[in-house]
Amino acid sequence: AGPTIVVTHDFAEAAQLGDAVAVLEDGRIVQRGSPAELTAAPASGQVAAHAGAGVLRGTASPAAGGLTRIELDGGGTIYSTDAGSGPVAAGVFPWEIALDRADAPAAAGSALNRIEAEVSGVTEFGNRARVGRAAPQPLAAEVTAASTRRLGLRPGSRVAATWKATATRLAPR
Repeated sequence: AGPTIVVTHDFAEAAQLGDAVAVLEDGRIVQRGSPAELTAAPASGQVAAHAGAGVLRGTASPAAGGLTRIELDGGGTIYSTDAGSGPVAAGVFPWEIALDRADAPAAAGSALNRIEAEVSGVTEFGNRARVGRAAPQPLAAEVTAASTRRLGLRPGSRVAATWKATATRLAPR
C-alpha cells in the first residue's frame, strides 16, 4: 500500500518492477520518469547506456531537412531527428541496427546511418545474437542467429551497421 524503493543496476529489472525509475549519477538524481520516458528521451549518455543503448560521442550541428548531423569522435558521421548542437551522446539500441557485409552495396531505404567496422565478437543466445564491433567507438548490434550464419559473421569479419536517424536519440554529454 506504500511506496517501495528498489536499488538495482539492471534497467530491465527496474522497468519491470517500478512505475517510475530514477537514475543517479554521482549521488544525485539526473532523471526520473517511466521506463518509456527514460528510453525515449535520456537526459545524458549514462542514462541512455543504463537503458541499454549503445552510446556514441560526437559534436552535433543542424543539417538539411530538419536533421542533426553528428561528427563522431574518432571519425564518422551519423544523423538524428533529435535537435542538438555541440557535444552530444548519441544513443541507439542494438535491435535498431541492421548488419550487412561491408562489401555489400548500401541497401535502398531510409537508413541514413552507415558505419563500417570489424566484428569483435558474436554471442548467440537462443535465436538471437549480439554482435560487437571494434571501432573508435564500439557499438553492438542484435540480430537473428540465422543472420550471423548467413552473413558469415565472426571476429575479424568486416560489417556495415546501418540504422535510421529516427532511432538515434541525442543527450548532452
